[in-house]
Amino acid sequence: MPITPATATQSSSEGTEEAILLELVDEKGVTIGTAEKLAAHQPPGQLHRAFSVFLFDEQGRLLLQQRALGKYHSPGVWSNTCCGHPYPGEAPFAAAARRTFEELGVSPSLLAEAGTVSYDHPDPVSGLVEREYNHLFVGLVQAPLAPDPEEVASTVFVTASELAERHARDEFSSWFMTVLDAARPAVKELTGPSAGW
Repeated sequence: MPITPATATQSSSEGTEEAILLELVDEKGVTIGTAEKLAAHQPPGQLHRAFSVFLFDEQGRLLLQQRALGKYHSPGVWSNTCCGHPYPGEAPFAAAARRTFEELGVSPSLLAEAGTVSYDHPDPVSGLVEREYNHLFVGLVQAPLAPDPEEVASTVFVTASELAERHARDEFSSWFMTVLDAARPAVKELTGPSAGW
């Protein structure tokens, strides 16, 4: 099933259009229902399941992506390697691996759970709200990237110090530092002390 912008629909086997649904959760991450993707992001936002992936190369550099300009939410800003929403009933780990391949054309050579974090971040440009219960994953990428241009405008590998410089200069997603800070213990374990994360 292809991932499409929130305002788009997907065809069912009967040829009718189906809305993209997200899994709504309570504060403990227990599923309580579903909501249409765009509706879940309308203010004040509905708490829903999401995931964020942080992939590193063998030198301990983080893979960042610049979101495509056509994205419905936070277009053109830099963010973590990959993020998205599981389909209702889809395991977050499976969704993270699937979406990483769909966006970047590469499968992680290692992917490990790195905890969860909840947040409520409005996007001042679009007026939408990211109110998410986010499953975090860290891993390694060792194959050449083949980004989907409809999803990803650009990619770059950065060291911790290069990220600090870039973050001060460029626009990043509203959730980026929240998810990175929450994932840092797992990032440090994965990359080792010399990488500086």
